Amino acid sequence: MSYFEQIDKSHVPTHIAIVMDGNGRWAKAQGKDRIFGHLEGVRSVKAIVKAAAKADVKYLTLYTFSTENFNRPAAEVSALMGMFIDSINKETDELIENGVRGLIIGDMNRLGADVIAKAREFEQRTADGKKLTLVLAFSYSSRWEITNAARLISQDVVAGRIKEEDINEQLFSSYLTTKDIPDPDLLIRTGGEIRISNYLLWQAAYAELYFTDTAWPDFKDEAFYEAIVNFQSRERRFGKTSEQVKADK
Repeated sequence: MSYFEQIDKSHVPTHIAIVMDGNGRWAKAQGKDRIFGHLEGVRSVKAIVKAAAKADVKYLTLYTFSTENFNRPAAEVSALMGMFIDSINKETDELIENGVRGLIIGDMNRLGADVIAKAREFEQRTADGKKLTLVLAFSYSSRWEITNAARLISQDVVAGRIKEEDINEQLFSSYLTTKDIPDPDLLIRTGGEIRISNYLLWQAAYAELYFTDTAWPDFKDEAFYEAIVNFQSRERRFGKTSEQVKADK
């Protein structure tokens, strides 16, 4: 029986976030340069977007480019920016046909005008998608996002738009780039590393974590479905006891 056939459609995670890791190491193992790995990784993006829609996942967030990635060699950063633009040019029409809405989260101020324009075009053209929301975390890091939210809240307190006593978890969340997105239920990291690398730290407070040695270029639909099946085997307690969780059902 395939992993897809094992999925309980009544218990599919609403939001899955992925750290797409392993492109460079995968390429190196094959005697290729890192860019080759990133190009192959784009194939996995296409496969997983389709797999998420097929499994009725409503939100899929992909860690596409972190703020720390700007520290990589200039040639690699330039190539990744070009791949971002090229991928949007090639894939947007098909995403629209398949009912996918696209969102970009991250520090747009660090991106070139051409990348920003393409990101906004992508969001506008796919705005009517209802099947799946594809969130691309691009020029993103949680520490930047949380610091930025604190700065914006401080500005609004000083301006009298909110009061200090109004600040709570809900208000703070409304200042994050993910304010219109539910928190992830499942966070997957490919590539063998066991960390979440400054990704959705606030939002993933109660996400189930799933780590796999499979490098991103080899991570396709059945690997994705295996992660969902694993998620469905877990008991999510959110601070409660097992007995409380069972009583609530």
